Amino acid sequence: MEDLTSLTVHELKEKLDKKEITSEEITKAYVNRINEKEKDVQAFVTLLTDEAITKAKEIDEKRKTQNLGEYAGIPIGIKDNMCTKNIKTTCSSKMLENFISPYDGTVVNKVINEENMIDLGKLNMDEFAMGSSTETSYFKKTKNPWDLTRVPGGSSGGSAAAVSANMVPWALGSDTGGSIRQPSALCRSSWA
Repeated sequence: MEDLTSLTVHELKEKLDKKEITSEEITKAYVNRINEKEKDVQAFVTLLTDEAITKAKEIDEKRKTQNLGEYAGIPIGIKDNMCTKNIKTTCSSKMLENFISPYDGTVVNKVINEENMIDLGKLNMDEFAMGSSTETSYFKKTKNPWDLTRVPGGSSGGSAAAVSANMVPWALGSDTGGSIRQPSALCRSSWA
């Protein structure tokens, strides 16, 4: 069988639309990839793999009778500075290590909830998005998947590293002064 984690979001969507694959199959492929790569890359602060598989099954059922969002059933990772209801939002800081948001942030509501996308987990970052290497996280230092001795950049290093390692097909990050652009450049495959 084809490696689903090597497909683009648009290819995954096309296969879903043609009923060649299910959201559950896609999600399980990414969960397997996370299980294989996360110990080395360290991109996630909070994993939601069991919840993601459950949500994928629900979306597959809904798809039979309802029109869902354009990217419904596609997994995604979320930078850990975006509030997610009933899930830890730590900003990679000890101070917030047990903070569970009582609400979803606007971007989470619009991208995840309204589109019926599948959250695979919260991604590591420089603490409070103050850094450019993803080494200042309280929890762990994220590695560049192309060379584990190098940094992925920051502050959205977990997001870029997770995408680059095919642990998520895409991810949300945030950017004030290069926090998405720098990790995207440092984790791109042509550097390998």
